[in-house]
Amino acid sequence: MSSQPIAPTHEPEYAWELATLYPEQGGWSEAEYLDLTDGTNRRIEFVDGRLEFLPMPTEIHEALVQFLFMALYQFVDHRKFGKVYFNGIRVRIRPGKTRLPDVLFLHKDHFHVRHNRVWDGADLVMEVVSDDPKDRIRDYEQKFVDYVEAKISEYWIIDPERRLVTIYQLQGEKYVVHGEYLPGQQANSALIEGFVVDVLALFAVAEDIPE
Repeated sequence: MSSQPIAPTHEPEYAWELATLYPEQGGWSEAEYLDLTDGTNRRIEFVDGRLEFLPMPTEIHEALVQFLFMALYQFVDHRKFGKVYFNGIRVRIRPGKTRLPDVLFLHKDHFHVRHNRVWDGADLVMEVVSDDPKDRIRDYEQKFVDYVEAKISEYWIIDPERRLVTIYQLQGEKYVVHGEYLPGQQANSALIEGFVVDVLALFAVAEDIPE
């Protein structure tokens, strides 16, 4: 009996062949985007037919998001003001553009914009800036413009590198700085009266996380 290995009788299959099942960048519809991301933990945003893949979160990023979510959720839920979610609720900026805020709040008076797969707005959003330079541009520039376009009343940018919380308030057709807060200060919402975040306590949650 021959000990020679038997040659394969078919061509090998490669994972990249799966790419042919999907549209090219620029050719995605919103329905295709929603079908791709439904029921998964994929961090993907949708911008004019293109998929934008967000960086995988670090532990520092998730610790800050969790702190902010818990603080806002407890404040809002106790007063029955509305809904607070994190990392997964898609917000339609306009037809053809969908973002994924790290934390978001919607007042109960605006529940008509809620839909199971994607919301048509929000009242307050928070973004924790990641280390990726592209993410800094996305949060400080691209999403800054997007959230104005979506008429989101308040935008928080949490920057671990600068240890800074910046709150922007929508006035007319632009954001203005409501406040910039460093450790030792209390970041206070202009929209949600009485809601504050201790900036020192916020950044302290990441201090024991190794690089």
